[in-house]
Amino acid sequence: MGIVIGLTGGIASGKSTVSSLFKEYGIPVVDADIVAREVVEPGEPALASIVDAFGSEILLPDGSLDRQKLGGIIFRDLEKREILNGIVHPVVRERMTADRDRLKTEHPAVVLDIPLLFEGNQLHLVDKVVVVHVDPQIQLERLMQRNNLTEQEALDRINSQMSLADKATRADAVIDNNGSRDETKAQLEKLLSSWNIKEGA
Repeated sequence: MGIVIGLTGGIASGKSTVSSLFKEYGIPVVDADIVAREVVEPGEPALASIVDAFGSEILLPDGSLDRQKLGGIIFRDLEKREILNGIVHPVVRERMTADRDRLKTEHPAVVLDIPLLFEGNQLHLVDKVVVVHVDPQIQLERLMQRNNLTEQEALDRINSQMSLADKATRADAVIDNNGSRDETKAQLEKLLSSWNIKEGA
């Protein structure tokens, strides 16, 4: 049975870079964000529950979820964020657990890419935790540039999550993503070797 690695970080910490590097080593990645998008597609029960909770104005004309509008509502309102998480997280967790159990019988390792691994109390899903870390200023600049946000909008999103420094203290391993992709890859290579996970397996 393969080892289950929980991959987490903060918004704009470069977690997707590390996720893609795991895949290059032949290690499958179950991405919570992708699963979360799938479970709120039109026709899915979770989308109907979100509309019940937030109203039909969070839908686009084609019946799909208006993520930007919903994001604007929940990032500044903890109570509404918890309502949304209460709808989406259990469905995502169920689907990810099924994928995890299938993949770990076929591979030496499987990665669960979960942005809110700590915040959502999901540590029981994984054996080891890897945190992708960047300096706060780099995180802020990357997020503003990537999502075309003002500094305040970017800070709202960063502050809605546990700090990267706190996450790093709770991790089994920390990957410093301040540098180049090659520098990040070298750290991951060393980590996989130390955990006896063979590349390309």
